[in-house]
Amino acid sequence: MAKLILSMDGLVLKEIPLDRERITVGRKPHNDIQIDNLAISGEHAVIVTLLDDSFLEDLNSTNGTYVNGQSIKKRVLHNGDVIELGKYRLKYFNDAPPQAPRNGFEPQPEADAPPDAPLPLGEIQVLTGAGAGRQLELSKSLTRLGKPGLQVAVIARRPQGYFITHVEGEPRPVVNGRPLDAQAHPLADHDVIELAGVKMEFFLKR
Repeated sequence: MAKLILSMDGLVLKEIPLDRERITVGRKPHNDIQIDNLAISGEHAVIVTLLDDSFLEDLNSTNGTYVNGQSIKKRVLHNGDVIELGKYRLKYFNDAPPQAPRNGFEPQPEADAPPDAPLPLGEIQVLTGAGAGRQLELSKSLTRLGKPGLQVAVIARRPQGYFITHVEGEPRPVVNGRPLDAQAHPLADHDVIELAGVKMEFFLKR
């Protein structure tokens, strides 16, 4: 399981397992990781974890969020990354083997774990671009779509259905003409997704 180590000035303060899909960081008491410091915004950042992948997003904080010294808005975390929030550090640890990078628009099945309950098999059909007509069965627990560094989303197969989540890149992916927000968005039969300049249709096989 991935985890964060919170420290300040080299002193370890806490170890936080990433055992939930969303973990918030901020000064206010309702955050999962509360840092009571004026340099930290009330709701500073959020870490979203889907299977072996964790994604960090800055929540329009006043002083910004930095990873390895670089200011970020949203990015995939890698083992050993250091998140900097004022004087505080959150070091990210993940022992899962890294996925090999792939170039271009390429669906990437992420895991072989079956869902907990029967669910109609979902498929994506590419409608535009060089891959028009291509179909992809969403049989894995997590499938990554898009172009790394440009625009990336993941589709999660859960017992209650399929959900799409924005991972990185601006503008955000669009479903039926509406941009995704920070939350996982449930997909319905025949939803049209626009991602990295490509239109595709989600449907359920009956």
